Amino acid sequence: MTRRRLLGVGAGAAALGAVAGVGGAYAAQRGPAALAAGVVPDDQVVAFRGEHQAGITTPAQDRMHFVALDVTTKDPAELRDLLKAWTRAAERMTAGAEAAPGGVVGGGPYGVPEDTGEAYDLDAADLTITIGYGPSLFDDRFGLADKRPEGLRDLPAFVGDDLDPARSGGDLCIQACANDPQVAVHAVRNLVRLGFGVVSVRWSQLGFGRTSSTSRSQTTPRNLFGFKDGTNNVKSEDGAALDEHVWVQPSDVTGGASWLAGGSYLVARRIRMHIEVWDRTTLQEQEQVIGRTKGEGAPLGQKAEFDTLDLDKPGADGKPAIPVDAHVALAHESRLNGIRLLRRGYNFTDGSDGLGHLDAGLFFIAFMRDAQRQFVPMQKALAAEDTLNEYIEHTGSAVFACPPGIGPDEHWGQALFS
Repeated sequence: MTRRRLLGVGAGAAALGAVAGVGGAYAAQRGPAALAAGVVPDDQVVAFRGEHQAGITTPAQDRMHFVALDVTTKDPAELRDLLKAWTRAAERMTAGAEAAPGGVVGGGPYGVPEDTGEAYDLDAADLTITIGYGPSLFDDRFGLADKRPEGLRDLPAFVGDDLDPARSGGDLCIQACANDPQVAVHAVRNLVRLGFGVVSVRWSQLGFGRTSSTSRSQTTPRNLFGFKDGTNNVKSEDGAALDEHVWVQPSDVTGGASWLAGGSYLVARRIRMHIEVWDRTTLQEQEQVIGRTKGEGAPLGQKAEFDTLDLDKPGADGKPAIPVDAHVALAHESRLNGIRLLRRGYNFTDGSDGLGHLDAGLFFIAFMRDAQRQFVPMQKALAAEDTLNEYIEHTGSAVFACPPGIGPDEHWGQALFS
């Protein structure tokens, strides 16, 4: 019996509507009798509540389902109630439970199930659910205009962008990450279902094969160009770096925007990779474009992946071993006045484009303390000079403010609407 089934059968306390205690309810049923009945303890549950939202510094899972939504109601009370309902369902699902007590079959044959059921036999799979608010949420619809953080503004246009409005923007976003794609999809599907009549899906993206390591316990993954990606990423163990580059500090958001202290900005960019062109490019050119070796992932001129990236070290021809317009050179903090981001992107493949070319690439997600002061200058530098631009195309873009974590009995949106 999985945790999800167990909670569905024995969730009497949770059936009363309590948000907290789902994990505790499970733990209470994990004694010898439960084990004898086939309940297998697991470590696949990520804490839902805490100082910061899960899904930011959490070791990146293998799969992602990201969705951006428009709020269709003009009633702030309906939006607040939805955020409360989302909190309740999200906490249950991240604990490996159904979206609602008895949600799959407990409502009887004549009721509409409160859980869609496709994850009923699956474990929690390290599911995390992270929520964010877009700039458009702070217009005049919900009385939130004076609570918009100064840094929460739409990103400017960048050189080379070919953005599709149908893949950009949104009032709200939900990022669900898990080590089982069906668990991630189930989470988003049920939250969207709960929002019927209040929100509508604007766009969504499935991702696989994380493209960054967010913890030193993880190896560096590869993107669809075959290169290791995110070697120098900010890691969850670097508390000082997280405070400096990822978490919004109280001094950043005073007055009505103070609700965002402890949160973070999320930038999402859908980057299509021209796979077929890249696959006809020589290894030498590929490595010159990236600035690292394809096999080891070492900076050009060095031997190992984590060797120091020396942008002045000469190559055999006397020129810098790493070209000045290589991707890693332009993105390096030494060229960006110390700017760093916490990257958490995923590969994607959305079939083909009708011309026989893969519609595939990188769904770039990064968390940062200030999108305008970190991502914008970094992307301007890359858009202007990066030789990688010949092989990629930005087709979607969005920015969201992710509130901090929540304590016992709190819900998403509580600080925003208080």
